[in-house]
Amino acid sequence: MSDETSGQRAAHLVLSDGRYFSGQAMGAGTRVTGEVVFTTSMTGYQEALTDPSFAGQILTMTFPLQGNYGVTSYNNESDRIHARGFVVRELTELPSHRNSIMTLDTFLANQNILALTGVDTRSLTRHLRSSGVLMGTITVDETVEEAVHRLRMEPDYVMGNYVEEVTSTSIHQYAASDKLSKSEGIVSGDSPHIVLLDLGVKNNIMRLLEARGCRITVVPHNTDAAGIANLTPDGILLSPGPGDPELLGDVTETVRSLVGSAPILGICLGHQVVAKAFGATTYKMKFCHRGANHPVIDTVTGQVYITSQNHGFAVDAAGLSADIEVTQVHLNDDSVEAMEHRTEPVFTLQYHSEASPGPNDTEYIFDKLDFILCCSLDSVAVSNADIALYKIIAAGVS
Repeated sequence: MSDETSGQRAAHLVLSDGRYFSGQAMGAGTRVTGEVVFTTSMTGYQEALTDPSFAGQILTMTFPLQGNYGVTSYNNESDRIHARGFVVRELTELPSHRNSIMTLDTFLANQNILALTGVDTRSLTRHLRSSGVLMGTITVDETVEEAVHRLRMEPDYVMGNYVEEVTSTSIHQYAASDKLSKSEGIVSGDSPHIVLLDLGVKNNIMRLLEARGCRITVVPHNTDAAGIANLTPDGILLSPGPGDPELLGDVTETVRSLVGSAPILGICLGHQVVAKAFGATTYKMKFCHRGANHPVIDTVTGQVYITSQNHGFAVDAAGLSADIEVTQVHLNDDSVEAMEHRTEPVFTLQYHSEASPGPNDTEYIFDKLDFILCCSLDSVAVSNADIALYKIIAAGVS
């Protein structure tokens, strides 16, 4: 397809409560249905669209102008767009960036993603904040009444196991390419070996691990504890991903069986799965945490981090084992943002420490994991300077 606009057509975003927003269709297709969510990030539309955690959802950008720097060859967080649809106030047809290879409209059209432009996204966001997230549809060929009727027959977002859609299909070694990696890490046979349980991993997690010299083996979400143990990991990472953690009972059992065998880090959905392995329940949030400006406080050090977040479920700490300590909470609603085991090397983060898009304040978690792995490897020497540096990082002091 040539790098030209696909033509504008009248279209609507229709919500399951009957509210609708009119605009012009861009991208490709005539209908798409999903849970309508919003993110407050001012930049990073390419990273957001290709984030597997948006599977099953129609993504709304609250910042009014999108597509202004085009699409590059290196900002994808996976191999394709995972958001089902895209809603914006204005989508520019004239991007300006030296590395742009196509317009955002072409990027969407090439992957058969339907977008809606010309929408008052701030009004839409206010509605979702009041009502809670809703199922919705972008439609070109229906009346509003027809779309509402169809929506009410569609399954709700929480019924779908989207991890099955986005997980790896086989066990494989992560091998960075020039297109995907900016890392400077040196990986060898003696490097710490991370087994990454793929619930919907983003490329930047693997970039950051590789930059710290880690070897990475990616495994599908349904790999059992024995299969992971056979790979002899020095550390295990549970990735972010989409959907309801209550549907991942098998993954929860796998984590429970692996505690004590190697250090474990859980991020976002991985954090929720680890929490469930230690007795917690999870709940669906009203309008979710999505954006690059969420304040989180470390309850141990008092350090405040500005974090990138993308999740619609949260951990209820009431049922947590006494072995688990909640170490960070969200300053806006006190939801659980980080946990650590009191005696085992198990720790988790609800937010996206890999960002992309967003601030890199919390990349320290990868340094912490790297330090723990290095201490566990007889072949790797850890100097007093390394230990001092880690203590500074872990305390949140820059």
